[in-house]
Amino acid sequence: MTEQRNPYASAVSDYLSRVDNFAIIESTLREGEQFANAFFDTAKKIEIAKALDEFGVEYLELTSPAASEQSRDDCKAICQLGLKAKILTHVRCHMDDARLAVDTGVDGLDVVIGTSSFLRKFSHGKDMDYITQQATEVVNYIKSTGLEVRFSSEDSFRSDLVDLLNIYRTVDKLGVNRVGIADTVGCANPRQVYELVRTLRGVVSCDIECHFHNDTGCAIANAYAALEAGATHIDTSVLGIGERNGITPLGGLCARMYVVGREYIMGKYKLEMLRDIENLVAEAVDIQVPFNNYITGYCAFTHKAGIHAKAILNNPSTYEILKPEDFGMTRYVSIGHRLTGWNAVKNRVQQLGLELSDEQVKHVTAQIKLLADIRPQSLENVDTLLRTFHEKAKHPNSDGFPQLVETQ
Repeated sequence: MTEQRNPYASAVSDYLSRVDNFAIIESTLREGEQFANAFFDTAKKIEIAKALDEFGVEYLELTSPAASEQSRDDCKAICQLGLKAKILTHVRCHMDDARLAVDTGVDGLDVVIGTSSFLRKFSHGKDMDYITQQATEVVNYIKSTGLEVRFSSEDSFRSDLVDLLNIYRTVDKLGVNRVGIADTVGCANPRQVYELVRTLRGVVSCDIECHFHNDTGCAIANAYAALEAGATHIDTSVLGIGERNGITPLGGLCARMYVVGREYIMGKYKLEMLRDIENLVAEAVDIQVPFNNYITGYCAFTHKAGIHAKAILNNPSTYEILKPEDFGMTRYVSIGHRLTGWNAVKNRVQQLGLELSDEQVKHVTAQIKLLADIRPQSLENVDTLLRTFHEKAKHPNSDGFPQLVETQ
């Protein structure tokens, strides 16, 4: 019988939903380069590209060759690696950028231009007629080369809906592979995302790619809502690094989608590689993996409260929706604190090969709590206490238990 993971989940999925049929466009080597600390030399870019390719992402998105001469050379170098992932580069909707990109050997171009009133006024200064004309010229050129092409609006959620649908309908008729929605400033919420993607799905026949910034903490939820509404591709970066607070994190998206379809995600991606990939990128940009990071943070599978620990030891599914072993991780039951319970201490006693009765374990647990009321105890300290207690238990005091902590 299949385990019911969420009794409140819909029994029948939306007919447009792509939560079990989507692709990842991994943008660490494009969006990630916009992270405040980021500087990737050629060797590091190649190392990251190879790791992400082995992990199983379908696309790698690289910085525009128009950005610098080195960016152009790096793009060519990665295109020559023979990776399984398709190589894309992200360019402005401009013929000069498009020609440079085509010459690097990429598999496709991600073309973007701002469509919101903010960007039209304060960035490129062009109206929608100009944008449509420019998009038509650039898309037709890329298609003539036989490469994939995606056309995306920038700042989509602050753009006029009629403008958006008109430009998307135009490029869809030109034969683009994908149209893109970008929450460039991170203002969207999941309901807005669902409604826009659902509306767009009824207007275009091509695939739909989504790019969500995390300024207000909704990037993963927005990505999931987009897939529910019929989006086909999600942009990610390792640890979510990117402009400002970055975009949908690769690990966070995997965690969310694992809960929806464990077999699907595990069949596509080598989840056990996440920790090494995140450590690789974290070191490259001189940051630490956050303590509460999805899956790989050091607290992700740590259990502390006594009632949690007891249940976890009996059945990990009681307090874990993710199986740590599927990600190459292990759970840890913390016991050196005032919240510890005797069941967790008993489990550690058994791991150490000590023989204590349940009453003795309860007694030593009380001793641990007394010490932990003064200061938290490391696992090494607790292990020493348990071994000392075990040794002294052979020579108990008048009440039948060894006394290890002096109390008033």
